[in-house]
Amino acid sequence: MWIFHRPPGRARHDAPHDTDTVHAAGVSVCTEDHTGLDRAVAIRDSDARGRRTWSRAIRDHVGRVPQAVDAPPRAEFLSAEQLLARLRPWVVTRDSIEPDTRWYTHARVVAPGLCEVLALDLDDSVLTLTDDALAPLGGVVDLRTYALDNLRALPVDSHTAVHGPEGLRFHVMTGDSFFTSSRVLTANELAHHLTGRDLGPDGALVAMPNRHQLALCPVDTVRGTDLLPTLRCMTAFTADHFEDAVGQVSPDVYWWHRDTLTRLVRQDGVEAEFTRNVEFEVLLMRLAGNGAAGRF
Repeated sequence: MWIFHRPPGRARHDAPHDTDTVHAAGVSVCTEDHTGLDRAVAIRDSDARGRRTWSRAIRDHVGRVPQAVDAPPRAEFLSAEQLLARLRPWVVTRDSIEPDTRWYTHARVVAPGLCEVLALDLDDSVLTLTDDALAPLGGVVDLRTYALDNLRALPVDSHTAVHGPEGLRFHVMTGDSFFTSSRVLTANELAHHLTGRDLGPDGALVAMPNRHQLALCPVDTVRGTDLLPTLRCMTAFTADHFEDAVGQVSPDVYWWHRDTLTRLVRQDGVEAEFTRNVEFEVLLMRLAGNGAAGRF
């Protein structure tokens, strides 16, 4: 179980990188941004005792956190119903939960190097939940449904349209919420909120450079020959907002299609690399109308 905290007196998306990590006796303390917790027996034992013991188990568990944490999470004071109301799916790098993946078998791979875990939104912090911690609240399938509904209900803090050359445009949502970029999982509904139109069958280009930003461009709002130039613009935007950002998620650009993320551009070196995808290339040829997909 991991707790991610907002550094005191500083906006979350302006905070520096995590520093000064210390590992000892199963506890990892990071002075700037997150604190890992030892896996408490109280959480594991709560399975048999049911939901009524959840708050007490969390309270006992959080009580073991070193005083280095700026402020303890409030999960220990919440009822099961209140905890469900704060449950969210969180898109994080796989490195965030390694080497402790055995505690997160509910984690779902959403793209290369990215996974979705269930977590509690505690306003100024996030508490990721292990399988054992989730057990008293219900089955993973039902809990994910709760979490997605909660994610859809979040307000949009800030929405801007980024304009590129020759009228190219895509949408960027920015917010203090740790779950801003995770709203890619609800891209269908989010597109309607941002553009006033439902997401078409061809999906959208999306990018999550850091946890406080999400870029989205519905494919059906782009002229056929402009889809690749738009992809290039989003690639440059994502690289710029990934570098030196706190809470980095991914420097890559994806295609959200049929509720699935497909990586289109990989940025893991000096130059961005287009990932060949037959279905996307067919889309490019269809939109261009001339049988040529073009080059990235």
